[in-house]
Amino acid sequence: MRVLRFAATFTAVPAIAIATLAGCSSTTPEPTASGSKTPADTEVTVVTHDSFAVPDALVASFEKETGITVTFVAPGDAGTLTNQLVLTKDAPLGDVAYGVDNTFASRALEAGVFADYTSTVPAAADAAKYAVEGSSALTAIDYSDVCLNYDLGYFADHNLAVPQTFDDLLKPEYKGLISVTNPATSSPGLAFLLATIAAKGDGWQDYWTALAANDLRVTASWSDTYYTDFSAPNYGGDFPIVLSYASSPPFEVIDGEPTTAALLDTCFRQVEYAGVLTGAKHPGAAAKVVDWMLSDDFQAALPENMYVYPVSSSVEVPADWTQYAPLSPAPWSVPAADIDANREQWIKDWTAVVTP
Repeated sequence: MRVLRFAATFTAVPAIAIATLAGCSSTTPEPTASGSKTPADTEVTVVTHDSFAVPDALVASFEKETGITVTFVAPGDAGTLTNQLVLTKDAPLGDVAYGVDNTFASRALEAGVFADYTSTVPAAADAAKYAVEGSSALTAIDYSDVCLNYDLGYFADHNLAVPQTFDDLLKPEYKGLISVTNPATSSPGLAFLLATIAAKGDGWQDYWTALAANDLRVTASWSDTYYTDFSAPNYGGDFPIVLSYASSPPFEVIDGEPTTAALLDTCFRQVEYAGVLTGAKHPGAAAKVVDWMLSDDFQAALPENMYVYPVSSSVEVPADWTQYAPLSPAPWSVPAADIDANREQWIKDWTAVVTP
């Protein structure tokens, strides 16, 4: 999903194992998340996406402080994560989930995947700014801007102006230069689709028809687009414009010089949430995990491990982010209710237009 160097230990769960896990998780639960006590040596399973990464030392410190043992399972990217949480909601895969974002949150909430829980730790006030309207089941942990990134060297070497807007991308000089991810299989791909819908309104399908006609490349995953297709020096692919995050460029600085940048007029603001799963075996301990994710230590680890912005206002991002990873001053957005009502049809329509 995004540029990552894995640090925490977790178990990637193959799709074939999901049904087995779902059938083996019924035990007598603890009291509800709010105010329940956590027995010593409780094991908590955190279900997350396959881009989750925090330092092992951070996890160990939390385990030592609380007596809670944390295990991570990752069934796939944010879209796959949400799908599996919905499919297994009556026999949840774990106690708490992290990584459902605002493009999928409404689906998870509608299905009753998450139990209500309101954190009272200091950073909860900051997290509340990103709350899903009408729900107290999800707690915002981080945010980032999904944007097109470009290879600075390519445009300099080819004496080519850098495109700035969605409309610029349709110009013939950018034919065959753009790689994006499929919104049906990729959370960033869906975020980018939503950005174009916000920008183009009822004309979004015509826009994608024109973009596809400009020899657009579409991949199944962010890693295919970024690691394989990107022509930036660290990767050496054939596409100088790829879908990624506004926070990716700091990690492409070589010998103090940036090699990539983001097109800030193409950004969609993506928020990631954590929540206690309905039917969790250990809801009290799960709530403590949510609180931990709002702690200064966890929030401070987010930028350099998952390349996202922390929601906590008391945590500073790395100094080079100010220079190389500015957020979009005006990111595109779509109301959660509209996403929930139209997501599947939008994806079907996109598929018919772009990958018939």
